[in-house]
Amino acid sequence: MSSIKPPFTEETARAKVKAAQDAWNTRDPEVVVKAYTIDSEWRNRTEFFKGRDAIKEFLKRKWARELDYSLMKELWAYTGNRISVRFEYEWRDAETGEWYRTHGNEHWEFNNEGLMKRRDMSANDIPIRESERKYRSKD
Repeated sequence: MSSIKPPFTEETARAKVKAAQDAWNTRDPEVVVKAYTIDSEWRNRTEFFKGRDAIKEFLKRKWARELDYSLMKELWAYTGNRISVRFEYEWRDAETGEWYRTHGNEHWEFNNEGLMKRRDMSANDIPIRESERKYRSKD
């Protein structure tokens, strides 16, 4: 993902979003974390943290709880070294087995090398029936 560097055009911004979607759908923290600077700053809902180690730990916790995770990201806006996306993902709760669709927005800021130095995410979870799923993981 870092091979796509700012300033972004519509084409490169869409490619960056697609690369992020593909990486997150691996559900592998080691793959995902490569897209972020060593000191990347994150806000994920009500959690604030910094650095690749914290990102890895967050992702491990996330995917231990959010089973069968499948994500769609869509470019919303871009300029210079920033991209905003809207996303939806579906997952099954590890404790209850209930299905959810999460709707949200992310704002990304990149360094000159194309690594994300800041990620700001807001989201809401909506309970769904398994029959209402729109996204399927490739497992």
